[in-house]
Amino acid sequence: MKSFEQQREEIILLNKNGVNFLVAASICWLIITVIWYLPYSTVSRAYFTFYASMPMLPLAFLFSKVFGTSWKIPDNPLNDLGLWLNLAQLFYFPFIFIMLGQNPLYMPMALAIITGAHFFPYAWFYQSKGFAVMAGVIAIGTTLIGTSTRLDTPPLWTGLFMVVSLWVLALWVYRDYKKVLYHSTLSSRAPAEMTAPGMNQVF
Repeated sequence: MKSFEQQREEIILLNKNGVNFLVAASICWLIITVIWYLPYSTVSRAYFTFYASMPMLPLAFLFSKVFGTSWKIPDNPLNDLGLWLNLAQLFYFPFIFIMLGQNPLYMPMALAIITGAHFFPYAWFYQSKGFAVMAGVIAIGTTLIGTSTRLDTPPLWTGLFMVVSLWVLALWVYRDYKKVLYHSTLSSRAPAEMTAPGMNQVF
């Protein structure tokens, strides 16, 4: 039976610190950035922003094939914990709907704050400080940008900030994954899925 640390190491190695989700999120935020560059009403762009988040899971699945990450890890209870941590952000969505109704211009900021804040527990889950640091950077940074009175279209800059932040985070946590892979005690006696070609794939 695997110890807790071995189970967590297996999660890190097979999920590659969730890099496929981070890249998928960056694509969604790139779409949101483009939306706020288009000449539509503020309300329309706010609704389009919400719709732009919907391709997240299909894109994450696509990038899981590119990066060789695993969605389901049998006999590892921490796999379910990762799912619960991700689903927790759904309970913050009423905040987004309030912004849609009362101040649509703040809606992208609200979505960005929720996105950034939900990364924090993954610093423990994946043993990567990047999640904790960037959770604070994103939450504070998007708040300052979204409430700025000096910018003509704050949501446009919020989107750009998110794209850059997500790529910084993706590179950071992927580097941490490579460190774990290098020092791994599991790689030499891992199950078949851990020694598959995608295990050591570098993007």
